[in-house]
Amino acid sequence: MTEKRKRRTFTEEFKRQIVELHLVGKPKAEILREYGLSQSVLDQWIKRLTTTGSSREKDNRTPEQAELLRLQKEVKHLRMENDLLKQVALIFARK
Repeated sequence: MTEKRKRRTFTEEFKRQIVELHLVGKPKAEILREYGLSQSVLDQWIKRLTTTGSSREKDNRTPEQAELLRLQKEVKHLRMENDLLKQVALIFARK
């Protein structure tokens, strides 16, 4: 079997430098080959940095996406509380 490649992390400064290389005319193919990046990662960095100035996903969410994420977290938390309360109710019902 092939071994899974360890996920690499890159600093914000590195991402900015790579995008800057592209913006000044260095071909994408050359950047990808030289730095071992995937096409999708480079495209994301270019899109995010040129749109909002940040490569972080959190900084590039629309207000609707942020609200949906918040609501999903709240629903998950409420379900956990509900399950816990059901278990407690069962314990007290036995006594």
